Amino acid sequence: MLGVILATIGGLFEEASSAIGKFEVSKHRESVYSMAFLGMFWGVFFYLGIGIFRHSLVFSLASLPIFLTRAVFEIIQVYVSTYATIKSDRSTFAFVRTITIPLLLAVDLFLGYAFKENQIVGITLIIGVFILLLLNKGIKKDGMILTVFSAVNAVITISLFKYDILHYNSVEAEQTLMFAILLSYFFGADIMRAKENPLRLLVKPIFFAQSATQGIATVLSGFAFLFAPPSVIIAASRSSAIVWSVVSGNRIFKEDHIVLKIVLLALCIVGIIFLAI
Repeated sequence: MLGVILATIGGLFEEASSAIGKFEVSKHRESVYSMAFLGMFWGVFFYLGIGIFRHSLVFSLASLPIFLTRAVFEIIQVYVSTYATIKSDRSTFAFVRTITIPLLLAVDLFLGYAFKENQIVGITLIIGVFILLLLNKGIKKDGMILTVFSAVNAVITISLFKYDILHYNSVEAEQTLMFAILLSYFFGADIMRAKENPLRLLVKPIFFAQSATQGIATVLSGFAFLFAPPSVIIAASRSSAIVWSVVSGNRIFKEDHIVLKIVLLALCIVGIIFLAI
């Protein structure tokens, strides 16, 4: 239950950051690389601070093969997800990402996790939402391929992360080093390709808020994986994100088909209740 709560709250903060980033990029006030950089900036400091406070910065050299493999897929994940966020409707982006859940369920079952019947019902409902979304021709499909790719690739990154924190590293050490790698990559890409220094954006309140909310979401989601199987955590996180993406999509970005999306939203809420009980 605690894992579901952490993931749900994290989904709210993640949507706030994504909505700000999408809006600012559309107004050409920041580059795609800056959006990615700002989204990860505070995460590294949060994890490092928690690790120092708890004396839990544990990293095993034996994890390097898996850790470095994860780093490659994480760079791809952040890059594609950021572009998908910009190009797709907020609610469509959130709904499509639910396909990560059944794929993670297959991985969880392979790893030996046991599921209750109510959890399977919850996951099935969320899969049903994705199918209904694909069958409806009225909802915009812009950025769909990028979103689907990021949803599938997330299975790899999450599974590698889960394996590392179960067998080798603490969450704090794993994420501190991973975020340091990602920050270095996207900072360099921003300087060289976009000719923009993302650090200068942090002094502006709107970009500070964008970065801080994503940092909080990252920490909450990371620790949630300690309390439940990955598919359950992602289901909770994705469902929470859908709630707020429907709100921001309608209010901020003036997206259509609000009635249909509310129906799909209701199904997701029922699904997450089945996951939590």
